[in-house]
Amino acid sequence: MYYTYILESQKTGKYYFGQTENLEKRLEQHNSGYSKSTKSGIPWRIVFYKEFETRIEAVAFEAKLKSYKNKKYIEEIITGRASR
Repeated sequence: MYYTYILESQKTGKYYFGQTENLEKRLEQHNSGYSKSTKSGIPWRIVFYKEFETRIEAVAFEAKLKSYKNKKYIEEIITGRASR
């Protein structure tokens, strides 16, 4: 299984999108400062994830999420109210 996920920084309130094969390990990496792009937002928490059979599907969904520039719509995805 592969996952596309959304993290929320508990420090800044910003969101981060990613994909992985191991959610728990990836969250630990983000919160340990392993990832340069999320180091300044520690601590992070997972607020959304979706499972996929292939990495190709997970990467495609991650790209779709990153294309949305409206924070309100991202929050609708997180809460399950998105309609697109």
